[in-house]
Amino acid sequence: MEREFYLQLARDGVRLPIAADMVLHEREDPRACRYCGECLGEVIMEAAHRFKMPLAFPLMDLRTEKEWMLTHLGVPLDEIDSFHFDDDLDEASISRLAGLATAAPTKRMEATLGALRHVAAHADKVPVGMCIGPFSLMTKMLADPIIAAYQVGIDPEDEEAELVLKLMEVATEAIIHWVRLQIDAGAKAICLCEPAYNIVYVSPRQIEDDPAILDTLVINFNRRIKAAMTERGVDLILHDCGELNEAIIRSFNSLDPAILSLGSPCKLPEVAHLISPRTVLMGNLPSKKFYADSEMTAETVTTESRKLLGAMKATGHPFILATECDVLCVPGCEHTIMSKVLALAHA
Repeated sequence: MEREFYLQLARDGVRLPIAADMVLHEREDPRACRYCGECLGEVIMEAAHRFKMPLAFPLMDLRTEKEWMLTHLGVPLDEIDSFHFDDDLDEASISRLAGLATAAPTKRMEATLGALRHVAAHADKVPVGMCIGPFSLMTKMLADPIIAAYQVGIDPEDEEAELVLKLMEVATEAIIHWVRLQIDAGAKAICLCEPAYNIVYVSPRQIEDDPAILDTLVINFNRRIKAAMTERGVDLILHDCGELNEAIIRSFNSLDPAILSLGSPCKLPEVAHLISPRTVLMGNLPSKKFYADSEMTAETVTTESRKLLGAMKATGHPFILATECDVLCVPGCEHTIMSKVLALAHA
């Protein structure tokens, strides 16, 4: 799509609360719906209509790729969330992962693709796909990714460093395959989530000593994913809700995202000048506080939304008001959370 489309969304004052999970949990059987393409597609469309969003955002499910990769390696489903490559990733496993392009999608993936096809059949909303970023996927594969990632900049031939780079390589290829499947199903934009790309996992001291570490660890791999999107005429929506510094924020420009979604640790009016005016900034009401009025009331959401809108207007940078991340259903707090999502949507 043309970049002007996203810039016009900012000028039109749209709101983009990522809250499909809230609508999902209004269904009689949310789990069954999550694994049914048509039902999930109806949830995504309902969220887009209810919150008056031109972009139909799916569930922000960042377990998809890890489940696909490890299922292909024969890891039992109930062990996948806790599974880590504590030792070297052997060549046999790498070869098997290279065959993911022809591997059967998981039930989770089939439902997502069915939902995208359902949304794509309705011309009034833009179907958005979802994927995890390769760095964040790598951190889910190791028991201690912080030390291992640090070793890449200290000694690339260290066993831990080599494992990180091997995992990044296979993760990138898996994500590209998944992105292409979503594009085939009708996605016009992909929300790529790199929440682990932050100053906890990438040391500010290391960045200061070796600025190229950002390319080595994160950006170069994401460039390949962005290239796969560009090849098919699909736009990048980049999401990172972690705590960032100026170097990390500036590095996003090399990916030229149509939209950059940042979390509440970033003061958007203070960092807007670091981002290309071609990229719409999006965010970043602290939606993790929506579950309790003691943390944030609906009136506070309205007030803070208006403050942020005013401050961003003063910067002149294109901006879309949104939640800082996906809004997850908390049992017993559904009404409280939804009241705040609606307050943001109508601020």
